[in-house]
Amino acid sequence: VQLQASGGGLVQAGGSLRLSCAASGRTFRTYRVAWFRQAPGKEREFVATISRSASTYYANSVKGRFTISRDNAKNTVYLQMNSLKPEDTADYYCAASTVVVPATEGTYYPYWGQGTLVTVSS
Repeated sequence: VQLQASGGGLVQAGGSLRLSCAASGRTFRTYRVAWFRQAPGKEREFVATISRSASTYYANSVKGRFTISRDNAKNTVYLQMNSLKPEDTADYYCAASTVVVPATEGTYYPYWGQGTLVTVSS
């Protein structure tokens, strides 16, 4: 499966953005998809994941502010980000896997899209 992330940009603190992860392949609906992010000088961190049945799991740092969803008809997963903070600034990556459990480690995801940059100004 090939993934294409988009939707990043510059936003003021408190604002919102919606990221999209478009996938190729008719079997996309069978994949778990996750979002990770990496800020400059920091390690990559897990943000959120959604199973093929649309069960979701979030990092504590984004719970209540971010929402992950999927539209299998459009082969797309979304990350709605509200109440953005400067510490949310990072490159955001989507990744896909056939793993069943809500894996938060990047090593469980063999398929990755390119990053989309989110910059939150204070």
